[in-house]
Amino acid sequence: MHQLIERRAFLRAGALGAAGLGAAGLFPAWAQNGTPGLVPDMETLSGADIRLRVGHDMFSVGGRKGHAVTLNGVLPAPLIRLKEGQNVRIHVENALDEDTSIHWHGLLLPFQMDGVPGVSFPGIKPRSTFTYEFPIRQSGTYWYHSHSGHQEQQGHYGPLIIEPAAADPVAYHREHVIVLSDWSFLHPHQLITRLKQEGGYFNRQKQTLLGQLSGASEDRMSAKDRRMWGKMRMDPTDIADVTAATYTYLINGHGPHENWTGLFRPGERVRLRIVNAAAMTIFNVRIPGLRMTVVSADGQNVRPVTVDEFQIGNAETYDVIVQPTEDRAFTFVAESIDRSGMGRATLTPRLGMRAPVPPLRDRPVLTMKDMGMGGMNHGAMDMRGMNMRDKSSVPPNVKVGVGVDAIAMAPVDRTGEPGIGLENVGHKVLTYRDLVSLAPNPDARPPARTVEVHLTGNMERFMWSFDGKKFSEGAEPIRFELNERTRVVLINDSMMTHPIHLHGHFFEVVNGHIGNHPVKHTVMVLPGGKVAFDLTADAPGDWAFHCHLLLHMHAGMFRVVTVRPLPGEAA
Repeated sequence: MHQLIERRAFLRAGALGAAGLGAAGLFPAWAQNGTPGLVPDMETLSGADIRLRVGHDMFSVGGRKGHAVTLNGVLPAPLIRLKEGQNVRIHVENALDEDTSIHWHGLLLPFQMDGVPGVSFPGIKPRSTFTYEFPIRQSGTYWYHSHSGHQEQQGHYGPLIIEPAAADPVAYHREHVIVLSDWSFLHPHQLITRLKQEGGYFNRQKQTLLGQLSGASEDRMSAKDRRMWGKMRMDPTDIADVTAATYTYLINGHGPHENWTGLFRPGERVRLRIVNAAAMTIFNVRIPGLRMTVVSADGQNVRPVTVDEFQIGNAETYDVIVQPTEDRAFTFVAESIDRSGMGRATLTPRLGMRAPVPPLRDRPVLTMKDMGMGGMNHGAMDMRGMNMRDKSSVPPNVKVGVGVDAIAMAPVDRTGEPGIGLENVGHKVLTYRDLVSLAPNPDARPPARTVEVHLTGNMERFMWSFDGKKFSEGAEPIRFELNERTRVVLINDSMMTHPIHLHGHFFEVVNGHIGNHPVKHTVMVLPGGKVAFDLTADAPGDWAFHCHLLLHMHAGMFRVVTVRPLPGEAA
């Protein structure tokens, strides 16, 4: 096994109180190869006072080393384990030469503690310490990460688990944390530069004439359809901006060849707490030979639903129960949405056992539905003269300029679909409509108004925005009155899946289960589709609202959500 963090970093982290480091390796104990899981005597960061140090280290994977931003000298960061009902103070020392921050993803807290520089606090200056202090009001699986620059892409992320104050409704014998991420030896600025210089720069799976002549299944597009896509200057294989051309997909910090391994005993109910901490990668997760029962989404309990596979967007979390009964190993597969690569790990009764690793499946290809034409009769359509940027299809507040290369003409609710490329895989794949909140939704009021937000972009120029306006262009905040009940409708005018995250709140995804809509903090909006969620704006303050594809957020797909009045202010 490769050593992923240099020994000096490990020793320094220990001196700083990085209790999560195990004695046997250079990872946090929870992420070590061969771990039995989160056993009671495992050291984690917990209690009322926690200390984290953000610094530079070298990270190694696949035999290469690169610069990383780490917490307490490890990548991924230490596991923080808290208890619902406690108070916590987290002291964050910045040892970098640039500002940093930590956002507690999915946590309900005062907005001044949310950790978004320029929105909720000034950030943490170099060689200084900031103390976050807040009560713990919830339980479940969450994570934390930088909201400064591109530090998240460089390793600044870690898991956070909160134990419930009451009995846990989920029964299990063993638990593992599984953090998915993506790593590139290119600096994030280089990633952006190349995406700006050439649309689809990292897409090595474009359709070719040779592919069509060879009859490859993913190239079986009619000549008419090819002409149509070409006329619209769209690429049906443009599914992920950054791919395995530069990314190594990590599971708990381990590359595919390093094969992170977690142990179990046959017959046990094993809880897998799965976090997608990747900067730019949506994953398809499956364990061939082992079904998964989803019991929690974004930290909130749901009625158990058993599936063979699910797609997990950036910043989403899912808890699943698996119960392997055989004395054999299983491969955990995290395939990138464009199927250019995968993360791979093993669940096994004993070290040394391995299971076959399935090959990458055929790449997916976008369809007319992904263009926003899901509500149209394609057979009767005449593509001649079709205007892909018809301003009459969007409200006047949407700016249809150079930053918008398409408008969805007939977007449809796609919450009943499994995600791009998973429609015909031959087994059960989770959809949002399968999710039913275990507890009744707390606010039964109907929404008093509807807010519509368009997810817009120019894919060739790598320009991203809400309603056609980049955040840097002085976009106005989205305003809510305190405790207002609102339906927010997200319409994806682009041909990429966007995971949209609202800070400081949970919302209820409208999926037909009235009264028990699933409660989430992040929701994926499929290309050319739309998603509605009901929001009770019960947290006063200024909150970030953005696409959780890191480079989309930095390109401009970001807004401030303002909830007023603040405590002590007049209504």
